[in-house]
Amino acid sequence: MAHATDKIPTPEHASRKTRDTARRLRPAALASAALGLALTLSGCAQVDTTAPSAVRAGAAHGAPAKFGTADCREAKCIALTFDAGPSENSARLLDILKQKKVPATFFLLGKNHIEKYPQLVKRMAAEGHEVASHTWDHKILTRISDAQIREELKRPNDAIERLTGHKPTLMRPPQGRTDTNVHKIAKELGLAEVLWSVTAKDYTTNDSALITKRVLDQASRDGIILLHDIYPGTVPAVPGIIDALKARGYVFVTVPQLLAPGTAEPGKVYRP
Repeated sequence: MAHATDKIPTPEHASRKTRDTARRLRPAALASAALGLALTLSGCAQVDTTAPSAVRAGAAHGAPAKFGTADCREAKCIALTFDAGPSENSARLLDILKQKKVPATFFLLGKNHIEKYPQLVKRMAAEGHEVASHTWDHKILTRISDAQIREELKRPNDAIERLTGHKPTLMRPPQGRTDTNVHKIAKELGLAEVLWSVTAKDYTTNDSALITKRVLDQASRDGIILLHDIYPGTVPAVPGIIDALKARGYVFVTVPQLLAPGTAEPGKVYRP
């Protein structure tokens, strides 16, 4: 599988913590882009994924959509997801989502994120967003021991449950890297894995217009959009992304809503 090696400058106007996080995640983010391309082609064909439409089709005949007002069997649904928060930008993002009446799915990091912004985690859940895991410390799960994998997955689950009262059922593996061993441990912990179909590569630019264009160019029904609210160009792009996709007839849903009336099965990997 090919790996991207571009060097991304850290924005000077970002805070020190954001710059530190960006530096730590840049290689992971670049590899995420490479993996997204490889999955689209054939580089990671060994990872079996299940499409949202297949989950819906496998639900009991006549079952009602369980989440919200949208029925993605009929509606043109798309899911907005954010990785690696919460961050200093998340409060503004939540304001935008509330104003636009758009639910999102947040794949949160534990270290320096959940533990630093617990009130934002509570707010995400209280405002109807899906709160999920992006591991504790962004370790690559395919490169660490079983005990470390369990710790990376269990710690954010426990922290999120303490804050929201609900244990996550979804996780996104760092860099999208996963294998049968990760699937097995995720299943033990009651977690399904969620990849993506749209990446704005928002770690490569502060240009909100470019981020918006990249999302709109790739958007399609049942799409799962990957963004990172830790980068300064991303949150300003969100209103335009929402407005443009609504104008195209899309309905925004969380990942569980996208699968309803089916549900994610622990140990499986989901991707449009």
